[in-house]
Amino acid sequence: MYNEFVSLKLLSVAETRFASTIVMLKRLKLIKRGLQAMVISDKWNCYREDDVGKAKFVKEKIMDDVWWDYIDYILSFTGPVYDMLRACDTDKPCLHLVYDMWDSMIEKVKMSIYRHEGKRIDEESTFYNVVPQILVDRWNKNNTPLHCMAHSLNPKYYSDEWLHEDQNRVPTHRDEEVTRERNKCFKRYFEDITERTKVITEFEKFSSYVEAFSEHDSIHNRWHMDPYTWWCAYGAYAPSLKKLALRLFVQPASSSCCERNWSTYSFIHSVRRNKMVPQRAEDLVFIHSNLRLLSRRSSQYLQGETKMWGIAGDNFDSLDDIGMLGIANLSLDEPAMEAVLFTDEGEDGGGGEDVVIVSST
Repeated sequence: MYNEFVSLKLLSVAETRFASTIVMLKRLKLIKRGLQAMVISDKWNCYREDDVGKAKFVKEKIMDDVWWDYIDYILSFTGPVYDMLRACDTDKPCLHLVYDMWDSMIEKVKMSIYRHEGKRIDEESTFYNVVPQILVDRWNKNNTPLHCMAHSLNPKYYSDEWLHEDQNRVPTHRDEEVTRERNKCFKRYFEDITERTKVITEFEKFSSYVEAFSEHDSIHNRWHMDPYTWWCAYGAYAPSLKKLALRLFVQPASSSCCERNWSTYSFIHSVRRNKMVPQRAEDLVFIHSNLRLLSRRSSQYLQGETKMWGIAGDNFDSLDDIGMLGIANLSLDEPAMEAVLFTDEGEDGGGGEDVVIVSST
């Protein structure tokens, strides 16, 4: 009966799928007219004889405008979160966009809730007071200094066009949180004080439109060019900063690196080895992952039977189905950046091979 009135499939919630509740509600909105036509048809009246109570309940919900308003409201304030997750859950470079997308997403959620409740921005909303705390807790759990560094090096976020979109926006070099996290990256990545001073000077010129960065084309194209192309065109005036920027602008922000770790864990902690304590299993995963990273520095990694085993296993043939994540110039498991950015405070970030294999704690 459903297929006679609706051409699309009716989706149901699946616990292991991505945001399946939101996807299901979106589908319900698309097939709303077909569902309403179905429950007022003569065939539905015949179906009622099989289970009168269930049929009545379904018809009441489908014909209830208040119920559909609830669906619209749920989709309105979850939509920005869903859209951001979809944008980041790809192998496309987006690390330099995450920080701004996160701020914009929270603001869109707030506007949706306040619009539904009919309140002014300066009024208090009991529901909204709960929502941002959940989002901020998630952000604090997942963000790294690299998000702020990439955000700082994106020329778009210094342009007048971007700043005028919201009166509360400030250039990234004036943002306290971004500045603090960016300085952490500079300190970790450039250990030599002379080199670090040089890079900070280059950043000051870039962010303040000084010397060659004050040229008209350079300023105009900060908004109109993508950041990678802009740094290729105008980054010669800040070579050290350019090198870092180009690495960050090819970095994805998906969960694929985590999924790769889970696959390694399932290989080590199998049915036959299920008596292994969690700490030992985690240590073996850590060692295995770092050995895989170090193997990329050897000449054997590019030849022989185990060629490219860290990306596609021992039977590697080509890069056709690997995607951007596996071969990016800078990935979250790239040895050089792992050594300088993701060790504990006080660790020696010397950048040598012995720095990568450190204690898992």
